[in-house]
Amino acid sequence: MLKDCLEAVEKKKPFIHNITNYVTANDVANMLLACKASPIMADEFKEVEEITAICDGLTINIGTLNQHTIPSMFAAGKKAVKMGHCVLLDPVGAGASTLRTNTALELCSQIPFDCIRGNISEIKALAIGSRNTKGVDASVTDAVTEENKEEMIDFLQIFAKEKQCIVICTGKIDLVLDGTSCYSIQNGHPKMSQVTGTGCQLSALVTAYLAANPKQKLEACVAAVCAMGLAGELAWERMEKGDGIATYRNRIIDAIDQMNGVCLEKGARYEIQ
Repeated sequence: MLKDCLEAVEKKKPFIHNITNYVTANDVANMLLACKASPIMADEFKEVEEITAICDGLTINIGTLNQHTIPSMFAAGKKAVKMGHCVLLDPVGAGASTLRTNTALELCSQIPFDCIRGNISEIKALAIGSRNTKGVDASVTDAVTEENKEEMIDFLQIFAKEKQCIVICTGKIDLVLDGTSCYSIQNGHPKMSQVTGTGCQLSALVTAYLAANPKQKLEACVAAVCAMGLAGELAWERMEKGDGIATYRNRIIDAIDQMNGVCLEKGARYEIQ
């Protein structure tokens, strides 16, 4: 399953439109290139519909939203849906401010997303209006643990059914749900949380996998999440004396570039709940 999804990305080389935040745009573009997809970053209102029309998928990331990019998000999202393209929402920092939360909520009400990917605090902000988030990081009190995992899965399944989309909740334990099935993924390394943009990179990676695997969307999301987590593990193993976080960031991208289907199948650690 995972091998087929990865190889589909390599074969189809999907063209992904990203309306993303300026903090991580370069790393997002490099992550897409590493997985053999093609990125384009465009958030000017006068061209977003035209750009979206020639792409295979759209990632909307609200990390540095502003009065100019918000209308672009809605226009591109609606155009992508009209074209039958996959669309993903990354509600970065939802719950941290009224603007972020309301924008994410309004996007969800007007655009039928294929996938919403965020940490548990961001997803709670969309589901119940929680303001228990710390910037772009999940609150410690919100963390998904082995002790509360079943409760969190029930909560997230209800949210996935309500939104009629796949929900990816990332953290120490990653959960991928579609309202019926749930994959619990254990790949990853703690140091990934110290690298700015790994979540943004993952969102774009998921969009590429969705675009290349339209008939098995849940499996595509699982493959992308496993691939990113495994890349974090492999990258850490390749760290040398004197290497730091900046090197680690590059090694994660390198690990995606060098990953093949056999490696992914062998290294993926997940279970169906």
